[in-house]
Amino acid sequence: MPMNAQRPVGQRSAPTFDSRSARRIPPIQCLLTFEALARLRSVTLTAEELSVTPSAVSHRVRQLEEVLGTQLFGRSDFSLTTEGSAYLQQVREGLGALQRFPNLPVASGRRRLKVAVTPTFARCLLIPKLAQFTAAYPEIDIAMQVTIPLLDVVAEDADLVVRYGPGRYADMEHMELARDVYTPVASPAFLRQYGPIDRPQDMESLPLLRTPLEPWLPWFKAAGLDWAEPSEGSQFNDVGLLCDAAAAGLGIAPVRLKLGMPWLENGTLVRLFDLDVPSANAHHLCWRTGTMDRWECNAFAEWLAKAVN
Repeated sequence: MPMNAQRPVGQRSAPTFDSRSARRIPPIQCLLTFEALARLRSVTLTAEELSVTPSAVSHRVRQLEEVLGTQLFGRSDFSLTTEGSAYLQQVREGLGALQRFPNLPVASGRRRLKVAVTPTFARCLLIPKLAQFTAAYPEIDIAMQVTIPLLDVVAEDADLVVRYGPGRYADMEHMELARDVYTPVASPAFLRQYGPIDRPQDMESLPLLRTPLEPWLPWFKAAGLDWAEPSEGSQFNDVGLLCDAAAAGLGIAPVRLKLGMPWLENGTLVRLFDLDVPSANAHHLCWRTGTMDRWECNAFAEWLAKAVN
């Protein structure tokens, strides 16, 4: 319409969209969940209707309230607040408008989260519990990559990175995920060949496997041994490889208990002594500034911190 032309009387102008406010538009899953919960007044029924878990329903409502900066439900019976009632009307109008255009493609709203993880941490602690996360957040697709402990070799485009080290990371924000203790372990076959090993002194002259992840010296001191750090013998920079080597009978290995638990539980490795030493390092979750503004990153970080402890 030309700038000087007059709009016919009674004709309303179409609402305009300000791209600057796009970041304040909640995901469609949150809006659908809010509408269903306000209608059904039950987390269980809402989860069944949307084919998600009850925890996903709760998370989506919390996420929506965080985006809006207001409380939508007032009590445990899911009665709406004044703001919730007003917003529900707007949400239903918006969803109804979308439904009136059935031939238009609708975005799935899925999120892709790229996570870089140290190998044994992924195999032993993360992957066995990952189904819990995907059930709670079915709209998030996880793309998992590998990082090398201590060396911090990781794909540059990862959203979240699990590092193993001292925790001094000036290039990224981070939080500690889990600490562990370590102790000497060996295979039953190794013990039959070289045993009995009843005292720490009995390890003298036996093959000791090495790893930069956990030096022997702190354990030697805790055991009252004045031995120096071994400078010879096979070395491994991954806990999984270290455990596999010890299980194959190559020697005695200093293994962290959390990551070594699968080998200890299936009997391919056994502890030699009831003496554990705290590791000087820990697993940390790291991210670049601004990453946690994305709700899927925040959700994964919160879940992972609970899952590995």
